[in-house]
Amino acid sequence: MKIIVPMAGRGSRLRPHTLTVPKPLIPIAGKPIVHRLVEDIAGVINQEIEEIAFIIHKDFGKQVEVELIEIAEKLGARGVIYYQEQPLGTAHAIMSAKESMSGPIVVAYADTLFRADFTLDTEADSVIWVKQVEDPSAFGVVQLNDKNQIVDFVEKPKEFVSDLAIIGIYYFKSGETLRSELQYLLDNNVVKGGEYQLTDGLENMKEKGLKFVPGKVDEWMDCGNKNVTVETNSRMLGFLHNDGEHLVDYDVKLENSTIIPPCYIGKDVILINATVGPNVSLGKGSHVVDSAIKNSLIQNHSHIKNAKLDNAMIGNHASFDGNFTSISIGDYSVLE
Repeated sequence: MKIIVPMAGRGSRLRPHTLTVPKPLIPIAGKPIVHRLVEDIAGVINQEIEEIAFIIHKDFGKQVEVELIEIAEKLGARGVIYYQEQPLGTAHAIMSAKESMSGPIVVAYADTLFRADFTLDTEADSVIWVKQVEDPSAFGVVQLNDKNQIVDFVEKPKEFVSDLAIIGIYYFKSGETLRSELQYLLDNNVVKGGEYQLTDGLENMKEKGLKFVPGKVDEWMDCGNKNVTVETNSRMLGFLHNDGEHLVDYDVKLENSTIIPPCYIGKDVILINATVGPNVSLGKGSHVVDSAIKNSLIQNHSHIKNAKLDNAMIGNHASFDGNFTSISIGDYSVLE
């Protein structure tokens, strides 16, 4: 099994945090989004992962590539880096990794996390991860027949046709078949809105009689902007806490301070006259003094003083001393 992760976009809606770090490497409960994503996929497919192919932009830099290779290796897989130079659509992005499109593959976009408990139907030609939503008009959705097979894909329906939204994770029994269909789109300039769309390839596959089935997830968590990323961090902390995962480093130094779970507290964190939690991720090497923090995501080596934070997101090596509450500041920022 191979996993292909298109992640060449910078994530402009999550600025300033994505000015220095690609969105998929933003930590959620102490691990990069993309790390948690591929871990969750590995748990669902229950098969050995041979390779994880990451599709990035060259501007991300060598350090990002090193981190991605390490993520793959931690799962016992080979990491491969591909580049997408231009944002020409979902099909174009996937085809940037066409050399890896062989055998069974999972394609997963690295801006979403999920929780699921279903068995992957490896006899199907394709499985499309979906989540029941209240407002399907904002999403691409699938329609099912009475055999629980997908019979149509509808993009942002104005009238109700289905409430099963496509979350951006797909299984294909044959990577070669998908590659052939997407190559057809590129060769024949089949575009919508100036972009090559994966859904056009899926529609062609369906018309040829390939069997598509849904994989329904229990939770779908977005990381599109600051507010939903902080919310996703809180929800993930809750799930991990309920799973019994140890989230607070044993070396945290407490002085007249309280941690209210669920929280992730990294290595070498110092808390002085502080209350942290619930729903806080605090990266390694950070210091919090004379502050109260809840429902917030703070990355590595940041210093927080005289603060009362709620729904805040703070980058790496930042310094904050003040009475603002709901803030979003990027790496190396100083507010004093």
